[in-house]
This record gives sequence, C-alpha cells and structure tokens, in this order.
Amino acid sequence: MPKKSRNIKITDRKKAWNKRPTKKPSHPLENGKKEKRFLIVCEGQNTEPLYFKSFPVKNAEVTTFGLGSSKTKLVEMVIDLIKDEHQQEVWVVFDMDIQHDNAKRLKEDYENAIALAESKNIKVAYSNDAFELWFLLHYQYFDNQWTRYEYYEKLSKLWSCNYERAGKEVDFAKTIYKRLEEDENADQTQAIQRAEKLLEHQKDLKYAEKNPATNVHNLVEELNKHF
Repeated sequence: MPKKSRNIKITDRKKAWNKRPTKKPSHPLENGKKEKRFLIVCEGQNTEPLYFKSFPVKNAEVTTFGLGSSKTKLVEMVIDLIKDEHQQEVWVVFDMDIQHDNAKRLKEDYENAIALAESKNIKVAYSNDAFELWFLLHYQYFDNQWTRYEYYEKLSKLWSCNYERAGKEVDFAKTIYKRLEEDENADQTQAIQRAEKLLEHQKDLKYAEKNPATNVHNLVEELNKHF
C-alpha cells in the first residue's frame, strides 16, 4: 500500500514539517497535486493516527499524528498549529476515558473541547468510552455501557492477542485497518450503520452523556471518498 501520510509527534510550529511554502501553490490538478488535504490530530499517539494513516487514499493528502494531550488542551494546540493555514480539512480525534472518581471534570472537558473545536471550524471524531468502540462495531451492534477494558478484552478474543498490551504498539497499530478489511466477520459499512444507530438513539443527550457512542464514522466516510 503506498504511503499517503506522515506520522508525526511534534507540536513546534517552527519545525520543518510545519513550515509554509514560500512558492505560490499550483493549480490542484497540476503536478499531481491532491484535490484535498486532511490534517488529523489525535489524542492517542499510536492506535488512532496509524489507523487513519493506513487508509488507501489516492487523491487526497493525509497528515495524521498524535500529540499525547487530551480534550480541550488538544484542541487549543491544534488551533495554534493551524491559525495560518486555511487550505485543509482539520479533525481532532479523542475519547471520553470514563473515570468515575473525577467524572464531572472529565465530562466538562469533553463538552468544552467539542464546543471549542466547532467554533473554530475544526471537525471532531469523538468516542465514549474509547476509540476501540469503533473497531468493535465492525463485528456487532451493542448499546452496553462497557468500559474500555471490556473493549480490550473483546478485541483480544477477536484478534487472538492481548489487545491492552499490543494495541498501542506501533507495529500492531499499523495492521488494524488491514485486519478489519480482511476479516470476513468485520464489516465497515455495518460499523457505520451501527454507529449512526447509537447516535440516533441518544440524539437528545449531551455529548458526554452519550454512551456508548462514536462519530468516527464521519471521518471514515470522508476518507473513503478519496480512495
């Protein structure tokens, strides 16, 4: 599969990867230019960015990386990164990470992050409780309020591994897209429909109250347009 994106874990806007070109850009159809550019900035540093990096897009440029920061702080960092850049579609990817001992603070941060992103025309791919919900929806529909550790256990059985340990490793994360694509028991189209069904049943709730819920399929569908 040809490489169509870069996995970067730095935030300094002065670094080489983030420098703006001084030459006036060519027409998008000239010199093999891509018709669209995606910037996908993730809370996680391996699983999410490497999964999106694996999408076989052909006529779009995808840059995806993890900042290792959560929620509102992540959005603030992205705003700083893109304040001089207006020619790309920007997404932030994060999840709820439910912890009952400080649930109120986490929910407030979750809501604030989504509101801030939307106010800056940044799209959000969110999940509650964990990004791995999206993977599991490839196999089945469920509306149980499981924790991420229950997600990990189920993925471990499906993929014959210790997902909690392996899932965050670079080499394993690089295989997830292909693993889902080639598994006859997994279906991305069904995953999209199941995710939409979960959201429809909870449409009147605040973002932080939707559980389980994910809108990662919105980003997936956008990337699919550029295969």
